[in-house]
Amino acid sequence: MPAQIYAPFERFNFSNKFCFLTGEPLQSEEEKIQVFPQWLMSRYNLEESPFKLLDESIATYKDLKLPCSANINDTFIEPLEQDIAKAFASGYGAVKALDELKLFQWAGKLLYGIVFNEIQAGIKLMHAQGEEFSMSQSILLKFSQLHLMLQSINLPIIFEDFKPFSLFLFKVNNKEEEFGYRDEINTQTFALRINDFGLVICLQDNASNYYYHKQLYDQIRNDTLHPIQFEEFSGKVFYSNYLFNRLPEYNILPVGDDIYIEEMPLRGLSSKPLFDEWQNKTYGQVLENFWKNWGFLLLEIIKNPEKPMSFLLDEAGNKIPADQIRLPI
Repeated sequence: MPAQIYAPFERFNFSNKFCFLTGEPLQSEEEKIQVFPQWLMSRYNLEESPFKLLDESIATYKDLKLPCSANINDTFIEPLEQDIAKAFASGYGAVKALDELKLFQWAGKLLYGIVFNEIQAGIKLMHAQGEEFSMSQSILLKFSQLHLMLQSINLPIIFEDFKPFSLFLFKVNNKEEEFGYRDEINTQTFALRINDFGLVICLQDNASNYYYHKQLYDQIRNDTLHPIQFEEFSGKVFYSNYLFNRLPEYNILPVGDDIYIEEMPLRGLSSKPLFDEWQNKTYGQVLENFWKNWGFLLLEIIKNPEKPMSFLLDEAGNKIPADQIRLPI
């Protein structure tokens, strides 16, 4: 008999009384795990750091938790965390050697944990105002599909000849104690820059962003990047995933004890390109945000509207070596 998939969005079950991954009842509401794992918070002193939620309220990193059964945590979550923690502590080479699916599961669990906390906060706020909490159908579908794919952590789920994600990994000259993290929940885009590496993941695009940026990625993927170069590439991916205009759909096929997930064609019945048109002014606004540490303003970035400022490629389209980059202090 095939394993049973848990679908919390069908009944909108976001109570702390049930395991986030399986829906099984918990022994106590204290049965929880940290969204940002303890090893990561301890390494970068994040516990008391502020974390801003979508409703503008401020939590701390340690406040963000997920209800999770002790059995699921011990059997599946903790081994995954140990593999990721060991690789991240070792650095770029070890991260590169990891199974990409593990990176997807780990990043997806973290982002879903934030979504879970956002939904709980939204439900409380709406109930306090005497209103029902609601979400758009497209966002609902995105989050439910992410949760489905997260169950590859604990169920025999097989992705049938496709990757549900795009992953970009670089070696980066980071400062030793630097913790660079950002996410975009609606597009399910995640970036992390620590130790000697940086990674960007689009969690639910069926590798579309990977192919969108493949030419540039192939050109620079084996280089060690300056942090501003990594942030530039991240900005490109965050913006392109915003332009990605399809909502992937899947067939779920139980076969024996396994569950196969098969991608539906992204083009569907539409002749429209997968990505909306790139606008350099909007991209420049994204870069301004990603380059905040270096103080570049939009007017500088798009001084030439046809060719925004770049630290990755020169005017002729050649790679700029990281050691040739000179920045204002």
